[in-house]
Amino acid sequence: MKVLFLVQKEQRAILDRLYDGVAANCECDLRWLTSEDQRNLRRYFKREVQVERYDRIVFFLRFKQEIRQAAFIRTVPNLVILEHDAYQNYIPCKYTGKFSAHYRKLPWARVISSGYMVSERLRQEGFDAVFVPKGYDEQLLADQGRERDIELAFVGSTNSVAYSGRKALLDELGQVENLVVTRTKSGEDYCNTLNRIQFFVSADVGMGEYMIKNFEAMACGCVLLAYDQGEAENRALGLQDMVNVVFYDNIPTLQAKLRTLRENPALAQQIAENGRELAVSRFSFAAVGRSIVEHMRPALRPQPPLSAWQRLRLKLGF
Repeated sequence: MKVLFLVQKEQRAILDRLYDGVAANCECDLRWLTSEDQRNLRRYFKREVQVERYDRIVFFLRFKQEIRQAAFIRTVPNLVILEHDAYQNYIPCKYTGKFSAHYRKLPWARVISSGYMVSERLRQEGFDAVFVPKGYDEQLLADQGRERDIELAFVGSTNSVAYSGRKALLDELGQVENLVVTRTKSGEDYCNTLNRIQFFVSADVGMGEYMIKNFEAMACGCVLLAYDQGEAENRALGLQDMVNVVFYDNIPTLQAKLRTLRENPALAQQIAENGRELAVSRFSFAAVGRSIVEHMRPALRPQPPLSAWQRLRLKLGF
């Protein structure tokens, strides 16, 4: 299967190993699109792409730019959309409902979503949606076996509107526990910091799926204290409370479980080890990339033929 894989050139997250994981499982033509390229996909395709050469054309681009160009994207054959932010379709934010509206214009495209329940809800709306979770970069992040001198911490952003629930919960927890909230540079600094943390607080409040930090913390040997996203999501990921993760849905529950773990360090260590083993076996970017390719292989829904007017506009580059 020959795949054209279009990704963002300027992106805060380091996802190179994910792209390698995809490329290792198909004949992959990986292209890094600049912001300018993403703003004018029609021009980019006219200049750089022969669509007939590919069995699948995969978009992993800025949603903000995609929704402005649906008329052109409708002309792209064998389209697969990889999306890590579609949870925003179902939470109060500037993109509420906009993913559904966009996909209604492309009902034949396959959407690979990083949320199990997000993919379920999209399927209920009639879309060809499948689930492949987020993961972590196994070449950048690992358990170093170091002494963990930070007991309780969160590492990451709390600034955007989508993270308002996260910030509120961390602020509340910080009033009753000695919580460290910090940010680091990506790569080595981030890995070193995770390896200093015993209990990592994941506060994906109201998001409906688990963000990438959960898998990164597990892989680095932290005990993951995860805001519970629901039984179906947990089952799809293999997450089990007090076995390989610690779930909570409010601050008192989190504190009660923290007391149990502080009183039983062996249990805390076992949960950390089980979580690390799960992350390494299922959520490395190598494994996630392989799953993405497996989910794009089945036949796509038939795409209606272009009208004469659409073919003319495409040929002329309008």
